[in-house]
Amino acid sequence: MLLLLGRTVPLSFVHRVTTCCPSSLSRPVFVSSVLIKLRTTTSASYSTVFVSAAGQNTGTMPERRPFVRLPTDVYPVNYGLCLKPDLIDFTFEGKLEALVEVTQATNQIVMNCADIDIITASFAPQGGEEINATGFNYQNEDEKVTLSFPSALQKGSGTLKIDFVGELNDKMKGFYRSKYTTAAGEIRYAAVTQFEATDARRAFPCWDEPAIKATFDITLIVPKDRVALSNMNVIDRKPYPEDENLVEVKFATTPIMSTYLVAFVIGEYDYVESQSSDGVTVRVYTPVGKAEQGKFALEVATKTLPFYNDYFSVPYPLPKIDLIAIADFAAGAMENWGLVTYRQALLIDPKNSCSSSRQWVALVVGHELAHQWFGNLVTMEWWTHLWLNEGFASWIEYLCVDHCFPEYDIWTQFVSADYTRALDLDALDSSHPIEVNVGHPSEVDEIFDAISYSKGASVIRMLHNYIGDEDFRKGMNAYLVKFQHKNASTEDLWDCLEQASGKPIAAVMGSWTKQMGFPIIVVDQEQQGDDRILKISQKKFCASGPHNGEECPNWMVPLSICTSEDPKCTKLKVLLDRPETTITLSGVSPDQWVKINPGTVGFYRIQYSSSMLESLLPGIRDLSLQPVDRLGLQNDLFSLSRAGMISTVEVLKLMEAFVNEPNYTVWSDLSCNLGVLSSLLSHTDFHEEIQEFIRDLFTPIGLELGWDSKPGEGHLDALLRGLVLGKLGKAGHKPTLEEARRRFKDHMEGKQVLPADLRSPVYLTVLKHGDSATLETMLKLHKQADMQEEKNRIERVLGAISAPDLIQKVLNFALSEEVRPQDTVSVIGGVAGSSKHGRKAAWKFVKDNWEELYSRYQGGFLISRLIKLTVDGFAIDKMAVEVKSFFESHPAPAAERTVQQCCENILLNAAWLKRDADDIHQYLLQRKAPPV
Repeated sequence: MLLLLGRTVPLSFVHRVTTCCPSSLSRPVFVSSVLIKLRTTTSASYSTVFVSAAGQNTGTMPERRPFVRLPTDVYPVNYGLCLKPDLIDFTFEGKLEALVEVTQATNQIVMNCADIDIITASFAPQGGEEINATGFNYQNEDEKVTLSFPSALQKGSGTLKIDFVGELNDKMKGFYRSKYTTAAGEIRYAAVTQFEATDARRAFPCWDEPAIKATFDITLIVPKDRVALSNMNVIDRKPYPEDENLVEVKFATTPIMSTYLVAFVIGEYDYVESQSSDGVTVRVYTPVGKAEQGKFALEVATKTLPFYNDYFSVPYPLPKIDLIAIADFAAGAMENWGLVTYRQALLIDPKNSCSSSRQWVALVVGHELAHQWFGNLVTMEWWTHLWLNEGFASWIEYLCVDHCFPEYDIWTQFVSADYTRALDLDALDSSHPIEVNVGHPSEVDEIFDAISYSKGASVIRMLHNYIGDEDFRKGMNAYLVKFQHKNASTEDLWDCLEQASGKPIAAVMGSWTKQMGFPIIVVDQEQQGDDRILKISQKKFCASGPHNGEECPNWMVPLSICTSEDPKCTKLKVLLDRPETTITLSGVSPDQWVKINPGTVGFYRIQYSSSMLESLLPGIRDLSLQPVDRLGLQNDLFSLSRAGMISTVEVLKLMEAFVNEPNYTVWSDLSCNLGVLSSLLSHTDFHEEIQEFIRDLFTPIGLELGWDSKPGEGHLDALLRGLVLGKLGKAGHKPTLEEARRRFKDHMEGKQVLPADLRSPVYLTVLKHGDSATLETMLKLHKQADMQEEKNRIERVLGAISAPDLIQKVLNFALSEEVRPQDTVSVIGGVAGSSKHGRKAAWKFVKDNWEELYSRYQGGFLISRLIKLTVDGFAIDKMAVEVKSFFESHPAPAAERTVQQCCENILLNAAWLKRDADDIHQYLLQRKAPPV
């Protein structure tokens, strides 16, 4: 599943939440998968006390709930499932005929069941008489039902029949309704599904655990003018005898699969179709009249399937794959086998979609199609191993996009979008290991986060680099062949990779997946003749400074080292398996620099001695360091400054060295970190001075790029232009503001339509420096927009408006009918990220409307995201106390860990401000002072 993990869709406008304001247009948004997996039940968490950077206890997690998995005395072999949804009354009727195996005599059957009423149930042993159940005992808290029978069901095969009814809910989980408007303006509803992690039980009684696999024969009874889709191809469609307006649609039998991957959709859709080079029928379903907007996703999917076929050396096992854009959808996307569901961000209009939207689609399609093998064909045994599913798909989506679109320079973007995001989160005391023992499935919620996705992807990238591509592919193939149609654990993959490579994979990877955090590698050097002697040590890196506890964890760290002789070529690889070591590099002259972690692949931060750092800095100005390493160096130093290990002034000086920088992703990361600093300094009386610094830094590249695309420019030039103009406009650069206003006026008057890539920066700029008339114009644009992408683009920047009364108007708009439920979060987050006043107003708004917001998102991942976007930017100790206190009296169990992390971030921000504000102020004043 793709989550939004603090990223909005599409990519270019999502930022590391701990560091960036949503409206600062500073980071490409990727859902590594997509932006995130979503869940919407309440969740219990660890019983742990977290202590903040400032030494304050930020709260205690609740005890875990007791949990018992389903008994194994009865298990399903095949589900015969017939569902008849009512799209007017929002109910559905269901009939289940499941072929089951009784492994030991029992007089009851325990299944998962939630929000469903069972009418009748019976069991017929093979060749025997039908036995009616005499009682249904619902355990609502555990989402289970126990069917009781008057006599024991004997060992052997039989058929379990259940008639039931349920509700097509409006909570974007289970079997739910999704609102859309027809071309004639009529409001109608589709019936769609979202089952991961534990919501298949809301559509039919089932054994809703990933290891209890079965085949499915699905039949849907639907209005004859609607499209009906499921995992497999249609094998029969005939009139429904009881109602001439309905048809009965029967689908082929699925392969053996887990319940969370079952899907069905009933609605009005058009489609485009193609065949992949290996013979699979691919369709992209779109709203009626928008089939053309499915063509880009279709192109990506038809390129992606053969890539994975070849990479895994295992053919795609189904005859077809459908991709469909759903109007109301909480996650970024969901990998249901053969029927992948997406937000409407899947739709690309050649004229009105921006470059970042195309990139988002490429990544998310790559992510979900990877799951067709890794997750669907071979499935995690239990949710403890979720990270492997998501981390792997979040890594290989980049490999796939790099293959299909090499011009995207996507691996550099990975470092900014996933790797640094994971480092930021994992440096907190309130982080968690990649691999978390999950008991009750409601605990799954808390691990659908940047650790499972982005840290998971980052350590798999490190592992791939350590093993080498050939052995990695060999091990992957062995894993998929050995466990196809079965379940596996993390250790099973390590075994296969270990056998393929001959390297100690389990030992190395255990240190990265079973303990939280990561090391900072401390490096010093001395020259001895033609040899460079490196002294290297590791210790745990903490956002509050170096780890000084007695029990200091160690990691098995694959280290790579390069020199200025060839910055792209690794001169030496070693495995650091102890706290410190000394390494000799021969043939390195005194004038050469030495760089650790070329390519920024190892998951750690680096602290160089001052002489080593000094020697690397010219590589930023003359661009001899690779872009990804220029980015990594800056990001490491920024992180060290936040942790109080170096002065923030040193980072500002370094940032000025990027004046010749041509690379989009390097600028994106710089922009993001400056957004963090700008947000921090909004709590001071010298906020304007940091805006001046930003204007000075971005003006040369802005002048070089100009406003209009030039012949021969590509994808990255378009992304860079949007980023730079948005940054200059927001910071109040007068020529940019004047030109943005002129172009916006022409756009509104129909004289010259704004190119899609310029819309976000222009909208942001005119709103930031606009009045009530500007806001009215923007709301009118939103209402008129036919494309969801344009609506989302406007929603994300509305919060930039400055006047307090207009900020309130935007917040009220967020909860109006004009905004789809899943998009309310980005409107409120945009307000919180735009200004000090916006942050306070957004927090008050969330508190005042908590019941409605909490009810709307049912305690799932969107509620976590809302909390993070709203409060992460505060920088006053007492705000951490206020936030903690509010959530003690308004519990949000699925967001417990998020609340802890936000409180910790607020205290870290406050400590940073106290420590460095005066020095930063002095530096910003002195750099503009005339020379004496």
